Amino acid sequence: MLATADPDLDNGPRTTKSATMRMCAVSREVRPIDELIRFVVSPSGEVIADVKRKLPGRGLWVSASRSAVAEAVRRHHFGRGFRRDVRVAASLAADTEQLLVRSVIEALAVLAKAGQVVSGFAKVEAALTAPPKGVAIQALIHACDGAHDGIRKLDALARQKAGNGRETPGFPVVDALTSAELDLALGRSNVVHAALLAGPASRTFLSRSHTLVRYRLADADKTAGTAARNSK
Repeated sequence: MLATADPDLDNGPRTTKSATMRMCAVSREVRPIDELIRFVVSPSGEVIADVKRKLPGRGLWVSASRSAVAEAVRRHHFGRGFRRDVRVAASLAADTEQLLVRSVIEALAVLAKAGQVVSGFAKVEAALTAPPKGVAIQALIHACDGAHDGIRKLDALARQKAGNGRETPGFPVVDALTSAELDLALGRSNVVHAALLAGPASRTFLSRSHTLVRYRLADADKTAGTAARNSK
């Protein structure tokens, strides 16, 4: 499906909805858009990441990897790609990661307001042991800086409930956010463990978490978390 990919710029966020593939400005590889990040030029002439793919203007795509974005900055891919003078912050790779983190926090906050999240070790343990009637757990969430003992216990319980000798719980285990970031998303203090209950908005959170982890781990940064492990 190479014909669906614009080798340079797209024509705006509305025209990208039907496109499933785009070309990375750095590697020149055609990849699924879920493996890329869209960048646009702001009215002030600054290159910014459009992590939600909604900002107006033509977009340039770069692989969802911190090193790829840093290379795009270092090798002036944005100026060449947009074919104009643009301002590119030296911190663009780090700024992009923070935008990705914010997008995950926002998605989790929406789920919390919809009543699709339970938090706290005891409540998560109870949800794993006896989920609410008619409601399945969609994901297990841990703070990436949480104590290993609690994480290990809940993971073991999730595996046990999966049954049939499985080594994984059968749903994603997300540990892309810190405890402080979980606090911000859920509106309470000292959150280390949470469980995501099945519902219509869960796909957005899981997709954004996966993108954040891809961005961090594409460079084998083992300190960044493993956000959607056990997802298969």
